[in-house]
Amino acid sequence: MADNFLERHYEEYEARKAAWLRKKKHLPKQNHKPERPDDEAL
Repeated sequence: MADNFLERHYEEYEARKAAWLRKKKHLPKQNHKPERPDDEAL
């Protein structure tokens, strides 16, 4: 069973991870500020 199973799967994982990171970098950044109402009652 020494057919480089783990090495091959790790290389496939690294390729998928690199593709995901490239795709992630091209997405626009989203602003996560909550919207405040104009009239705030304290």
